[in-house]
This record gives sequence, structure tokens and C-alpha cells, in this order.
Amino acid sequence: MSDLKQTVFHSRHQALGAKMAPFAGWEMPIQYEEGIVAEHLATRRFSGLFDVSHMGRFVIRGPNARPFLQYVLTNNAESLDSSETGAQYTFIPNAAGGAIDDAYLYRFTEDEYTLVVNASNRQKDWDHFQEVIRGFEDVELTDRTHEIVMLALQGPSSRSLLEGMIESGSLPSPMRNAVSTVQIGGLPVTLARTGYTGEPICFELFASSESGPALWDLLVDKGATPVGLGARDSLRLEAGLPLYGHELGTDPEGREIPIMACPLSKFAVSFSPLKGDFIGREALAKQHRALERIIEQDYSRIADLPRRFYPVALLGRGIARQGARIGKNGKQVGFVGSGTMVPYWIWEGQGLASRLTDKHDMRSICLAYLDSDTIEDDRLQVEVRGREIEAAVVKCHLRSEAPPYARAILYEPQAPAREIPRLDNRTRALDLLEKAIANTKWRQEECINLIPSEMSTSPMTRLLSILDPSFRYAEHKDIKAFCDQEIFYYQGTDFIAEVEKLLGNEIRRFLGCRWVELRAISGQMANTAVFSAMADYINRADRRCEPRRIRKVMNHYLGRGGHLSAQPMGALRDYVARDPHTERPAVVAFPVRPENPYKVDVPATQALIEEHRPELIIFGKSMVLHKEPVAEVCRFLAEQRLDSVVMYDMAHVLGLAGPHFQEPFREGAHVVTGSTHKTFFGTQRGVIGSNYNEHEAHFELWEAVRRRVFPGSVSNHHLGTLLGLLMAAYELNHFKDEYQAGVIANAKAFARALHDCGLKVAGDPGIGFTETHQVVVEIGYGRGAEIARRLEENNIICNYQALPDEEGFTAAGALRLGVAEMTRFGMGGADFRELAPLMCAVVKGGAKVVEEVKALRSRFRELRFCFKDGDFDPLIQRLHRCL
Repeated sequence: MSDLKQTVFHSRHQALGAKMAPFAGWEMPIQYEEGIVAEHLATRRFSGLFDVSHMGRFVIRGPNARPFLQYVLTNNAESLDSSETGAQYTFIPNAAGGAIDDAYLYRFTEDEYTLVVNASNRQKDWDHFQEVIRGFEDVELTDRTHEIVMLALQGPSSRSLLEGMIESGSLPSPMRNAVSTVQIGGLPVTLARTGYTGEPICFELFASSESGPALWDLLVDKGATPVGLGARDSLRLEAGLPLYGHELGTDPEGREIPIMACPLSKFAVSFSPLKGDFIGREALAKQHRALERIIEQDYSRIADLPRRFYPVALLGRGIARQGARIGKNGKQVGFVGSGTMVPYWIWEGQGLASRLTDKHDMRSICLAYLDSDTIEDDRLQVEVRGREIEAAVVKCHLRSEAPPYARAILYEPQAPAREIPRLDNRTRALDLLEKAIANTKWRQEECINLIPSEMSTSPMTRLLSILDPSFRYAEHKDIKAFCDQEIFYYQGTDFIAEVEKLLGNEIRRFLGCRWVELRAISGQMANTAVFSAMADYINRADRRCEPRRIRKVMNHYLGRGGHLSAQPMGALRDYVARDPHTERPAVVAFPVRPENPYKVDVPATQALIEEHRPELIIFGKSMVLHKEPVAEVCRFLAEQRLDSVVMYDMAHVLGLAGPHFQEPFREGAHVVTGSTHKTFFGTQRGVIGSNYNEHEAHFELWEAVRRRVFPGSVSNHHLGTLLGLLMAAYELNHFKDEYQAGVIANAKAFARALHDCGLKVAGDPGIGFTETHQVVVEIGYGRGAEIARRLEENNIICNYQALPDEEGFTAAGALRLGVAEMTRFGMGGADFRELAPLMCAVVKGGAKVVEEVKALRSRFRELRFCFKDGDFDPLIQRLHRCL
């Protein structure tokens, strides 16, 4: 092995007993003493440390670096910035649409890019670039493979391991491909949330060659498990990731594999106009058109993509090896690209209640290059040592969207349909009634309800919600020919028309606005109607043209407590444009203050508004501890003469609107939406309000909102809950001051008490941690679901919450608590201070306090802030008799 190159970690591998072998001209560790299976399992459960310094690292600089990369790579280098999304998977294409190599492009600083290529293709890639670079002036291409080391730290505990080592700087944002620069052990290290194992918690570390060995030692000392190339290969195969020479390059018959045959091509190939022409664009466009037809199961005219790669599970004993033939119904349909036996951890239970056991098993899987008319669940025969082994096409071998763990997906053949036994519906109905009564008694009399998005309604609101209007229709529309009078399309609607008019008066009085739309039956629908109306409004000049979407939106990022309905994955999805530079939805998030990620950084926000000039600015969150800077932003817009629409989604804080918290219309908001069943007293509905003047141009937006509600979103607008909401509005307007002041005081008292018990409460302690009904308690990364379930077992109902720096709700490390409902049941500051140590005992020590919680709740079973006296009692009895 004297001619083989060695990484700077070679002596470390030898000291750990690694089995060394040649790989792409390097002497590399294939496995350590525990073996490939143990290393694979350690990565999936803990953290695996990989020496990947054998891979090529090219640095590209100069004024024309980006145009050069746009021409020689398939992805859009324009979309990279050096602050967050600083990395992307890509291909190095040839003119025919095949892959010279696959690679990862990083932008750690503004003025240079780093391209990581496969070790076996490093010289080939270099020669290709040297040929192409002649057509580009002012591009500096440097091979720094031997100057920069590269380590991969992959697995669920990688995050906590790194957090304990960072001396300055911070982890990259909790998004795939984010980057940052930190200092570890006095060494400068560049981090990227990337990796090639399928792990949702993954990092790659770049440092100088001189720093590399010390960095390796620190990581191993902290508990990272060294992993060789053997397990690296089984991990990437289980994740369905391609390997050059197997799923890229040429197939066993010597034909070039089209790039679009690789499933990752949807992330790695861009046809953005910003790229202009690039190598292989025409061929890739043909492959892409063929792929679109294949997805639609139209298998005509797919000569440009006759085969694709699919994950396949073997059902019999045997290992699928590269190049093995695969048949279906006696006809050969393809080959194995990569295949092996992989281990997997066994989970017990279902969903979030599932538990990782100490047991593991093995399964035989492969990636197969198959005819493009193959579909999921197709049965195949894989040739294994002269025998045909039964196999099935599967959707995937591994899922990674539930951090911190990647979970093995086992193939389960569809069970034959069973005849459904005839059941006694009368018995089932009685059982349903018994269970519903028991559940209501439990939630209303024995539990402390702390979910901030819930509210028990008053007895009269409940009764009114199920009276006669609840199963009627009352569609209506204002008609210009009748002087903007509401015209109803059904008879028998005089009463509900009066109710809707009275409710409008109450909501306008509550919000302090001119106009309200009450027919949306949820806050999500209310937001959707506004977004749809915005699209309608911005296209009002010429409705014959292809409509454009909202050019740019500013909102709260979901991971920092933003509401789902205001996200591109939610109600905003079909109405926001795509940024031509990033090819992602044209959304910019409110920046937050470094010392308090729950509060908007106003100066930074103003700078972003000036830069991006959003057409729509959406305030409002689901994790909300502070007031929104509505006045500051509206004032800035006026000073800059920017015509942005300012919307405040008050879903969680609608019931607090007023001088005790925030009055958005007084502060300049144009549109307010909300849910009427969270801090508001009402039934589950949505509202939209506006303060536009009839004679100003923007009033057309309000008219569009009304059209997008009806007939755009709803026909029957649930008249029963509309009637119940009117009673709730009467109650809230009557008791508003006392209720709102009590909620905010209770939240502050609860937050302080939890803090005094030793729990970590988020927010600003200088103002009592919160200005709303919510309290956020940090309980430890990934423990949210477990602790919320433990509290439920003790009759304390809350929900777990992902913190701003966490990867998703399954990795949640916090509890989101709300005091509004229990305030309405009569709990005060002293009572929440009594609850705090009970919660702390459960969270910190696993105590059983269910009886103490029941005793506490027994004192608070009668709903407050609602009408109840002798004047109402006879009418309530008559309501009961109506049912």
C-alpha cells in the first residue's frame, strides 16, 4: 500500500484497530473492531464520525466564479448564500445528460465556493474543469484536498455533542444545508448541516489539515463512534442515496445512466433562467419531460428516460449484488445498482409513543435500475447466485422527516381484505355516549387544561350552537343593484340574518374596525381567503392575463413560532411567488433579537423591508410571548412610501385585543384575521376585519376578501356556531377588561412560579417572561413529546413545542402553556403558583401527582365571565327543552 495516499487521520485509524484497505487511491478504514453492523447501528442511534478527507475539495474564486459554476453544474449556484442555505447537492453533467460525477457545493463565505467531489473522480473532474475554464476569465480554481480536512458527524446525538464543544459561534440554523463558522478547542471549524447517511441530524466539519487530528480527538473523546467506509456505504444505501459507479455513470450493459434516473435529481437539477445555458441542459430538459410523463403514468415517448432507480426490498434469503439481473413476469426489467444486508433498530409502539428498543434485526435491500413503467409494490425476481429471489418495489427504505431519528421502513405486503363483521349499531351508539360523557367529565372536571389554542365555551354558547339554525343554509351576497343590500338565496333566514348583523356589530366594537367578514369557519380559512383576495387584488388591472402571485411576503418563520397557515407549506402555498434567485417561495422571515428569539428585531426588519419591499407583511404567531411591532412597521412603511399590506393574524391572541395587550387597527394594520375559539370565548370559527375606507383604492382588496369567502371558500357557513358566537361576543365584550387583565397577570405569575421551581422559562424575565396568555418552558432537546405525555397522565394537558433552534416538532424541547381557559374557570395567580411545583415534580422527577391535580381542579369547575343569574335560568331551561 506504499503508493496509496493517506489522510491526516491515518494514525488515529490504526490506533483504533481499523481494517485498512485501498479505496480510490487512498488507504482508508473499512471498519473498526466492532464491525460494520455495530457502526451502522451506532450512527442511527447515537453519532457516527467519518473520515471523508479522501474526497476532493476544489475552491473556486473570482468575479466569474458563479457563472462558471452555473455552466458546469446542474444546480442553481445563485440560490446559495453564506448565512443559511450555504450548500447544495449537484451533478457535474456531460453534454448527453449523464453524470461525470455528483458533488456538493458549499458557500461558506461571500467570495468563494467549495466543491466536494468523489475521490475516485477527483482527477477526472479536475481535468474536465480545466478544459471548460478556458472559456471563463477571472476564475481561480484550486485543489485544496490536502490542505482542508473533512469529517462527517452523523446521527441523533450529533447536535448535543457539538453543542457541548463549541466555544464561540453557533450551530447552523436547523435547516438542511445551512452553514456556520465556530471555534472548537481553539480551532476554527466550518460546519454544514449536510451528510450522506440519511440522518436528519447531520453535520460535516471542515478545518485545516494541521487542526484535523486534534478535532478528531475531541470528537472521539466526547463520544462519537468512528465509522468506516463499509457502514458509510450501508447507511447511504438504506437512505436511497446514489453512489457513483453504481447508480451514476454507466449501467451493467455499458449504457450511460441519465441523471434524471436518479431520485435526487429533483433536488439537484435546476432549469432556472438565472443559470442560462449549461452543459447538458438540452438533454436534461428532454429527460425531465419524460419524467413528467412517467409520473403521470403516461409511458409513451419516454425514450429519453427508459429506466429509473427504485428502492427494492428482498423478501427471501439472499443479498442482491451490483449488476444482478432483475425480472418481472418472466421478462428482464433491469439490474441491481447497489445492494446489501443492512441492520436496523426495532421500535415498539406506534407514532410518538413508540420507543427505541435495544434490539436490532437485518434486512436485504437494494437500489434497482428498472424499466420506467415500474410502480410501487410491483413484485420482482432478483438473481442471487443463480437463484431467483422474490422482491418488491417499495416507496423507501428509510424516512428522515421525524428528527432526531431516521426510521427504517419495513416492507409489509398488503393484507387481503377481510369481511367486516356485522355489528349491533345500537350497542355501538350506547358505547359512544358512555365514552363521550366520560371524556367530557375528565376534561371539564378533572384536568388542568393549558393548551393555549383551546377554550371552553359557556353553557349558553354551547346550547345555542346546536339549536335549529345549525342545520340550515343562509347563503347571501351584497348586490350593487340593490344598493349593496345582502340578498339571501334561501328562505326562512330572517333570524340568522339578524344574528349575523348583530355579531358584526359586536366584532367591530371589539376590534375597533369598520368592516368584518364572519362566514369563514376557521382561522385557517380566514387566512386563505385573504391570500386569495391579495392575488385577486394585485391582478385587478387586467384579468385576461395569466395571473401573477404575491411577489414577496414577510412572515414569521415556522421554526420561530410562526403560524402554519401563513407558511408556504400552509395556506400561503398557492398564492406566493417563487424567488427567481433561490427557486424557493418568495418569503422573507422577520429577524429576531439575538438575546430573545421570541421578539422581532425592528431595525433589522426595517432593513429587510427596504431591501425586499414585500407586498404583504403578516404578523401573528402560534408561539407568541410578545406584542408585534405593528406601529413601528406601519410608520416605517409610511415614511418610505411603501405600499405593503399589513395583516395581523391574531388567531392565538384575538381575545386579548385591546388596551391590555395590543390594538392592531390603532397601530395601522390593514387586515386582521383570527380564530374565535382560543383566547376568544367563542365557537370554532374565523373572522376577518379591515379598516379600509370605501373611497380609497385599497377598498377593492376588502371587496375581494368578501368574494373569496363567499362564494370562494364557503357555502354553508355553519349557522349554529355563528349563533353561539354571538352569545360569546356579548360575554367577551361585557367582561373584557377583567378577563384580559386576569389572563396576562396569570401568565406572568405562572411563568415566574415555574422559573422559581427551577424550570427554564423562555422569554424576557424583565417583563415576567410573557406579555400574552402563553408561557414557554424549555425541558430539553427531544423530550417534548415524552414530557407532554407524562403530564397528560397526571391530568395536566398541554402541548410540546419546537424551539427556534430545533429541527422539528418531533425533536421538540419545550412545552407551550396557556392560561386563558383556566383563568376563565376562576384560577388566579395564587392557584397557578400552586400548580407550578406539581408540574415541576412531573417534569423533573417523574412524580405522580394526578390526585393533587384532580383536587386542584375540583375548585375550578364553574366557568366565569359569562352570564348566569335568575334572568337567564328560565331561558336556559327552555333551551334544554328545545333539544
